[in-house]
Amino acid sequence: MAFDLLIRGGKVWLPEGARNVDVAVIEDRIAAIGTPGVLSAETVLDARGLHVLPGVIDTHVHFREPGMEHKEDLGTGSRAAVLGGVTAVCEMPNTRPATTTAEALMDKLARAHGRMACDYAFFLGATADNADDLAMWEQMAGCAGVKIFMGGSTGTLLVEDNAMLSRILSAGRRRVAVHCEDETRLRERSFLVHENGVPTRHELWHDAETAFLATTRILKLARNSKRNIHVLHVSTKREISLLRKNRDIATFEVTPQHLTLSAPQCYKCLGTLSQVNPPIRKKYHQDALWTAVNEGIVDCLGSDHAPHTLAEKAKLYPTSPSGIPGVQTLVPIMLTHVAAGRLSLSTFVALTSTGPARLYAIAAKGYIAVGFDADFTIVDLKARRTIDRSWLASRCGWSPFEGMTVTGLPVCTIIRGHIVMRDGCVLTPYNGRPLRFQEA
Repeated sequence: MAFDLLIRGGKVWLPEGARNVDVAVIEDRIAAIGTPGVLSAETVLDARGLHVLPGVIDTHVHFREPGMEHKEDLGTGSRAAVLGGVTAVCEMPNTRPATTTAEALMDKLARAHGRMACDYAFFLGATADNADDLAMWEQMAGCAGVKIFMGGSTGTLLVEDNAMLSRILSAGRRRVAVHCEDETRLRERSFLVHENGVPTRHELWHDAETAFLATTRILKLARNSKRNIHVLHVSTKREISLLRKNRDIATFEVTPQHLTLSAPQCYKCLGTLSQVNPPIRKKYHQDALWTAVNEGIVDCLGSDHAPHTLAEKAKLYPTSPSGIPGVQTLVPIMLTHVAAGRLSLSTFVALTSTGPARLYAIAAKGYIAVGFDADFTIVDLKARRTIDRSWLASRCGWSPFEGMTVTGLPVCTIIRGHIVMRDGCVLTPYNGRPLRFQEA
């Protein structure tokens, strides 16, 4: 049989574990996995000394289009993704206008067509006005599911009262992603930062209790509604303890920034460039996140890529916006933790490939197996570089990890059999397609 592409000589991460095998591709699917040196193809990619991982899926990005293209757009965000070894993304609804209607979702899909380097899907934002339509719209092609913002000044996307949250959870059946911060407590504590100008107070304003209260509420409401939820960017020790007890109804995500940066050092060194919601917290919270990762109770990693310009970030706190870029740095930052012994490569794969595919029922993604999409993130675990602006593709042009030397880099990104990135060069910039979902 004539194959289109053969990945030869690498250590390949199969569902049963890492193996020294060759992987052959026909068109966009994995067609064969075999003994090294037996298979042949028209194009052969030499992966000797490299690890061939299932394509990394980042299910939490904000690419800012439409309405805020001065920060990022679908083209620049997806280019950053593939340079960072990410093969697919799920993009969030807080754009301008927000993605709260079928028409807005279709507009994003139309914008993405022929302009995105990676595969993609888009979340619908839940509101008081669209609660009755979400069950129907969540089945649309290219829809990643429903996102609820419980706090964090998200304008029309804010859903804070229990009655409306229950109404949203009671309609539909796909897992709902939730930003858990208690808006009432945030309003009550806003006096702490009025005209303050000191970003070290961000953690005090958006304190751990703010996250814990919201997570407690949504878990109770989800259980009453019999609806599975996914809690995004978990950042506190108490949330971990709570979620550990509710695995039957809730999954959860952690981010590279919460696993890597800690307060108060990040605010002293980076100022508003480390300002995110929920905040970077003290080391004991980070330690609890790492314990959860190594216990195997964290379900996925998300970058929460949320770029702002340097001019916007330079505003006096608290008028400075929360959010940092991260889709391009997710893989090298986490592989640096692998190199340091804090994370196993098998857990990395579970958190970035198999986990996201399982949570959102993404069809034909997340595994290297015959019949699955030929998506691969090929990494060199020994490669080192210092993160600098010359490498970053996001339109915002900066990273909180600038100056950090990372160990472990993506050297090739393959999406449905197409070599999209190789050795830091984007070769096929506009080949992205909508993700497919098993329940849609």
